[in-house]
Amino acid sequence: MTEKDERVEEFKLEKDSEFRFELDEHSTVQLEVLDGMAEVFGTELVKARKYTFYKGAKVAVYTWHGCNIKLTGKTEVAYISKETPMVIYANMHAALEQMRVKAEKARVRGPRVMVVGPTDVGKSTVCKILLNYAVRLGRTPVFIDLDVGQNDISIPGTLGALTVERPADVEEGFNQCAPLVFHYGHNSPATNLKLYNILVSRIADVVNMKCDASKKTNLSGIIVNTGGWVRGAGYDSLKHAAGSFEVDVIVVLYEERLYKELKKDMPEFVRVVLLPKSGGVVLRSQSHRGDTREKKIREYFYGPKHCLFPHTFEVKFSEVKLFKIGAPVLPDSCLPLGMKPQDNKTKIVPVQPSPSLLHHVFSVNNGNSPEENLIEMNALGFIVLTEINIEKQCFTVLSPSPRPLPKSILLQFDMQFMDIQ
Repeated sequence: MTEKDERVEEFKLEKDSEFRFELDEHSTVQLEVLDGMAEVFGTELVKARKYTFYKGAKVAVYTWHGCNIKLTGKTEVAYISKETPMVIYANMHAALEQMRVKAEKARVRGPRVMVVGPTDVGKSTVCKILLNYAVRLGRTPVFIDLDVGQNDISIPGTLGALTVERPADVEEGFNQCAPLVFHYGHNSPATNLKLYNILVSRIADVVNMKCDASKKTNLSGIIVNTGGWVRGAGYDSLKHAAGSFEVDVIVVLYEERLYKELKKDMPEFVRVVLLPKSGGVVLRSQSHRGDTREKKIREYFYGPKHCLFPHTFEVKFSEVKLFKIGAPVLPDSCLPLGMKPQDNKTKIVPVQPSPSLLHHVFSVNNGNSPEENLIEMNALGFIVLTEINIEKQCFTVLSPSPRPLPKSILLQFDMQFMDIQ
């Protein structure tokens, strides 16, 4: 972009107002606070620092007391709104902090919060705001993301947990130094609900061990983000997650029907709270969701600013063992005596090297042997098979780190990633 092409605009925000902007798939903009104070999803902006946002970004800049900001670059949408639920979200944070103070005095664990709601109501944003506000007060809550379609901790098709020790970077998100990530392999819980619920229980067990080992983390509590499937089996899965994490508070965004159902079905000690969604939340199409998933995988290898340089190297077929989780469902008459059809959903199935695996994403499993319970082993990282040479009996892989792979067991995702720069 040349200086001649750059569009520079200044905006004056009154107190308790929000500046919202969206970028198309080709734009980049820079944001700068000229005077006053502002924040993005709970992270305070530094005055006179230039923040860069890339294609597809949707950003809300909020100010409590008023500020002037400058935007350099072309946006698809940009406007100021006085209709913002930020005061309500801040009150929610204040209530959670009171619970932490009481827990500290009583020497019990801090609040455990689960944020639920249908798709595109801003669940991830509310989680980010509550986490950032907690961290700014010196807390270290655990963030758990159960949304396998649009995961904020790792790539799509995973469930993850992360101890948050400092506010999210405005441009890059939370520092993901040592996230705990589990392989699921699909972008919808409905594809293999039995496996999904097993992983929810597993991640809850590991988080409980983390809280038992750290008094500060235990007092800070947890914040759980969920997917947008809230009907039928999806609703049952939400109840399963609430029980697994032993939540004290459920924040329902926007949908009163879901709020009423949870009020009726949850134990009395669980507080169910209905909060409004932000007017800045936009509905996303299926194609946009697919683009976002691909962007997330690309960021894993190349970084949000495209400043990382992944490695490409060959791996012999004999050096790795390929598996996928779940086998085709057989009719009852074909099953071994005593085996139920559901058992197939968690079966570890060997995968033979073939051209059909080209561009598939694989997780590097922490297990050492197929005899171990690979499902409940965490993922060490992810690779993509970019070439498959049957004659030479080797794969070419895209990997975030140089050879060799840390472990030999690879689990297949049903997603593909085309590494086109």
